[in-house]
Order: sequence, then structure tokens, then C-alpha cells
Amino acid sequence: MMQTDGSPAGTLPARIAPALTALAAVLSIVTVLLALAWSLGLHQRLRLSLYTEQFLVSVLGLAVAHAFLTVRSRHLPVRLALPADLALAACALMGGGWLAIHYPQIAFTAAVDPSAAIVPALALIVTLLLALLRVAGWPLTIIVLAFCAYGLWGSNLSGQFQALPISPERLAVQLSLDTGGILGMPLGVAATIVVVFVVFGRLLDHLGGATFFTDLASALMGRFRGGSAKISILSSAAFGSISGSAVSNVATTGVVTIPLMQRGGFRKDAAAGIESVASTGGQLAPPVMGAAAFLMAEFLDIPYAQVVIAALVPALLYYVAIFVLVDLTAARDGIRGVDGTERPDAWSTLIAGWPFLLPFVALVYGLFALNLQAQAAGILAAVVLLVAAPLARASRGRFGPRALVATLASSGSALSQIIIITAAAGIVIGVMNETGLGFGLTAFLTRFASDEVLLLIVMAALLSIVLGMGMPTIAVYVLLATLIAPALTRLGIDQTAAHLFVLYFGMMSMITPPIAIAAFAAASISGADPMRTAFQAMKFGWPAYVLPFAFVLNPALILRDGALAAILPVAGAVVAVLAVSAAMIGHFRRPLGLPLRVLLAVAGMAALFWPAFL
Repeated sequence: MMQTDGSPAGTLPARIAPALTALAAVLSIVTVLLALAWSLGLHQRLRLSLYTEQFLVSVLGLAVAHAFLTVRSRHLPVRLALPADLALAACALMGGGWLAIHYPQIAFTAAVDPSAAIVPALALIVTLLLALLRVAGWPLTIIVLAFCAYGLWGSNLSGQFQALPISPERLAVQLSLDTGGILGMPLGVAATIVVVFVVFGRLLDHLGGATFFTDLASALMGRFRGGSAKISILSSAAFGSISGSAVSNVATTGVVTIPLMQRGGFRKDAAAGIESVASTGGQLAPPVMGAAAFLMAEFLDIPYAQVVIAALVPALLYYVAIFVLVDLTAARDGIRGVDGTERPDAWSTLIAGWPFLLPFVALVYGLFALNLQAQAAGILAAVVLLVAAPLARASRGRFGPRALVATLASSGSALSQIIIITAAAGIVIGVMNETGLGFGLTAFLTRFASDEVLLLIVMAALLSIVLGMGMPTIAVYVLLATLIAPALTRLGIDQTAAHLFVLYFGMMSMITPPIAIAAFAAASISGADPMRTAFQAMKFGWPAYVLPFAFVLNPALILRDGALAAILPVAGAVVAVLAVSAAMIGHFRRPLGLPLRVLLAVAGMAALFWPAFL
């Protein structure tokens, strides 16, 4: 099992393990500090004339070295794997440093003679792919390798998917040193914007904010029927919106909420399904959306705040539907609230932890009132958190140097994985740009659908689920935004709606069999059958399979035309959530017969979609 928590995995000699752990922590801290310094514009204040690519290749070298030090190979014994990992880590560090120093000269030389830069280019690509295999596993690595193979030999194909010819030297140099490849937009967003929110999330956790929000959810929802599941929904939504990973969210909050739901009366598979759906929804909920929000803003060339506004209504409808489903399930099965001895008092919890709400107020104020860039608003929120946390009685106490080091180290460990994945996504984008595959795929999809929008979006939904299986949020979004979204916009679908559409269905791969990694992670905690858990998750997550069709056909649901124009569509969507949920559970105040359930389902779907055809 791969380990990515920042500590070396496997059985290491007692005298070596502490040294490797310390070295990995140093690399993590340096990665975070370097990224924050660049985000704050420190190099400009020091009047350093640096290319952005010099910064990016430095951060990438640190991240790749960190991966080799913290994630042991499962295929070699320690006595062979350890020297190899140390050599690869040293190669990544020295190679990244050398490229950072010599990048201006190398980039100029490579533009004239690509063969002059082939050695550093290949070294960067190979070490990146090996690190990607460690942190993301085979699914994403195979996809990236397939794109590399297409770039090398795609010109030998015939027909619509024949690639533009490009020499191997030119392809390697373009992928590794050009801004349209590894050192491109996804890596830049991760190293300048995502880093701020990763640090903010880790600070919140270290200071006790995550515990406060879990306790607050318990206090607010615990007394209601099915209260244990409602606690899971609230806490997973709050933590998942900044965690960046559905699986890590399940692992973090699920260890508490899944046993709580089982004790409350929910079946094992239902408890695990609810947790996986709630955690997956966190990747669709503002402000962070699993870091996809920042990438979406860059892809669409719109302000980050505009992405947040567009994602708000669908995310709220998603969680309203889960609440309704849980409530009706509890009513049908007679599941009561959490026992009073297991839930805190709401007022006392709020009094003890109210300062933890201030950073989120600062974040929203910075984004919408001050029109700050995303990273600036995130830094403002982090500063407010550091100032406000000591005022909270729920705080874990004084945030001293040791806690700061631990926070930076854990942030760097999480950031290193994101940096590697986004850099690998740059390979996919680079191959698409160099070979013309993006245009060919878009033309193929639109021609296959015969300009029928409904057929195209159904195809896009299925492809998004298949391509997203087993991959982290950022990788899912970059891949689908590059491959699928252009075909949707070519037929006149709103760009923001198209990108949200592929993100939603990409995230549904987390709970859709046969992969369903979020559902399987939750099943391992509850002890339920993984497939039964996945099907339960699909039942509770039904809105995410339907809502994207609604906001693609009617962009008023993503507030494209303002709040006033959204009133009628949103009202129809709320009615649809209530009606379809009651039909699925078979209960609304009393048990429902089959004819009434069918009628409610049809009426609900009509309420959801009819505004699109007005």
C-alpha cells in the first residue's frame, strides 16, 4: 500500500528512518516557503529577475525528491529500493536546481536546436513519471504514458486521429521546458494558489478548527432523526471543500462519522455510502472545490469569484438532496437522533469556537468585496485565522514554533503530491497542443453526435466517469477540461456550465462502480461490502448524475444571468429534489406505493427540466 503522509514507508533500518523523515520534512517546508514567497511576490521586492519557469522547475524538483523519499517502491526489497530512491531523489534535486539556474540559456538554445537540451528534458520527464507512479498509482500514469506514446507515434495513424508529425527531441523539449507542457498553467496554479489554501486547511486542522466544525455539526444536527448521518454530511462538506481529495476526506472524517452512523441505526453499507457521497460533494463545493476552482478560472480566463458563484447553487442542491434522502430514510426506518450524551451543546460549542468562523468571513470579504486574487484572499484568511484562533476556547492552545514546523511539513507533503499530478497533467496538455489531438477529438465527438446536444452531453457524461476513475480531483478536472469540455462548448454550451459538467461527472467516478475509490475507502472503515456501498452511494448521490444536465441545458442554475433569472429554475430544482428523493426512498410522511412513487419521480424530473425549454 502506498504511503503519502510524508513519512517513509516500508521497513527501514532504525538509524536511517529518522534521517529520511527529517530530510523529507525539510523538503516539504522548503517547498511551501518557496511557493509562498513567490505567491507574495518576494522576488519582485528583492528585485530578482527570474523567469516563472525557474521557480516552477525548482518547486517540481523538490516535490519529486520528496516523493522518492516518502513513498517506497513495493516491488523491490528495502536493500535495493533505498539506494535507488536516494539516487532518484538526488537526481531530482540536482536536476531541478541545475535547470532553474540555467533555464534562460537552455530555453533559448533548445528553440534553435532541441537536441542540445534532450538530456535535461528526458531526465525531467522520466523522474516525473516515476514520482507520479508513486503518488498517484498506475491509472493516471498509464494515461500519461499513453499520451506520450501518441505524441511519438500518432503520426503513423490514419484518419481523423492522425497526429501532426514532431520529432522525439522536439516533443521532449516542448513537454519539459515549454510553458505549454510540464511548466505550464496547471503547475503554476498549484504552486502559487493551491499552496495558500493547502496551508490554510492544515492551519485550521492544527489549531482545532476541523474539530470545532465537526462538533458544531454534531450539536446542530445530532438531535434530529438520522442525526448521525446529518452530522456526517455537514462535517464532510465543511472539511471536504478545502481538503482537495474525496478519499482523504473519507479517511479523515469517516473514522468518526461512519461508526457514529452505525451506532445510530444505519446499515453498514448505507453509512459508508452516505460518508463517501458527502466527502465527494466537498470537491464540488466552493470555495476550493478540490483545487479545481482555481484551475477552472485559469482555463476559462475568468475571475475565481465567478467560478465560486457558478458552483454555488448546484452544490447547495446536491447537499439539500442528500439531507432529504437521509431524513426520509431515517423516517422510514425509525432511526432517531444521536443520544444526548454523545453530542455537545450547540451554544457552548459556538461560544467556544466562534473565532474559527472569522477566516471564512475574511475569505468571502476578500474575494467579493475587495476583489482580491484568490491567493491574496487565502493569505488574508490564513492571517485572520492565526490572529483569531487564540481567542477560541476550542483552540488546541498556543501555536508555537514546533506546531508551525509540523503544519508546514504536512502542508508540503500534501502540496508535493498536487505539484506532481499537475505537472503530469501538463504532459497531457502539451501532447494535445503539439499533435492537434484536442481539435481532432472535439471534431470527432461533435460529428459522432451529429450536432445533437443531448446525445453529446450523454456521451460526455459517460466518458467523464470512465476517464475519471481512480484519479485525484485535479487530474480528473485537467484531463476532462482538455479532452471533453471543448466538444461541449463547440455546440454552443456555456463554457462555465461545460467545465462544471465534466467536473461533476469526473467526481462521480469516485462513487460509481467498478472503481469507486471513495466508496471503497468508506467500506473499509464500516466493514461493508464495497460494491453494495458503491450502489448505496449512487442512490444517495443521484443529484450529481442529473443536475449537470439541468445546468447545461439551463445555465440560469449557475447564475449566468443573475440571481433574479435563477429564481424559477432553482425553485423547480428544489421541488425536483424533494419529489425524486421521496420516490427513491418510498416514504414521505407515510409509506408510498409504487404508482405514487413513479408519479413523483416523473413530476420531479419535469420540475427540474421544464424551465430549460421555456
